Amino acid sequence: MAVAMRTRLGLVLLLGALLAALCAPAAAQQAGKIPKIGVLATSSFFMARFSAFRDGLRDLGHVEGKTVVFEYRYADGKLERLPDLAAELVRAKVDLIFTASGEAVLAAKKATRTIPIVFGAVQDPLAN
Repeated sequence: MAVAMRTRLGLVLLLGALLAALCAPAAAQQAGKIPKIGVLATSSFFMARFSAFRDGLRDLGHVEGKTVVFEYRYADGKLERLPDLAAELVRAKVDLIFTASGEAVLAAKKATRTIPIVFGAVQDPLAN
């Protein structure tokens, strides 16, 4: 139980940092602009992890479609699709890319140098 609570606390802290990163350039954004988060998923297994992220945002008062928008891209287990999906998120002008696999982090890193990438449980995000 204590591990679950520490994990939940860590997730909430990560979400707070994420939201701070999204709000930092607020002066340069249009008034009332809703942040758009790109979600790059390798498989449906990732979505179970992502639901905790989305729940944490909701706990902080952010509601999908009202105060935050998600652009979802799924590779359906076909890792070769990740570069094209990451490029789609860049073209969609997301404010941030969220993922949780090393392959997806690398694809996002190759697709952009300007959009922040948030990830978890990745062994070596700077590889390649």
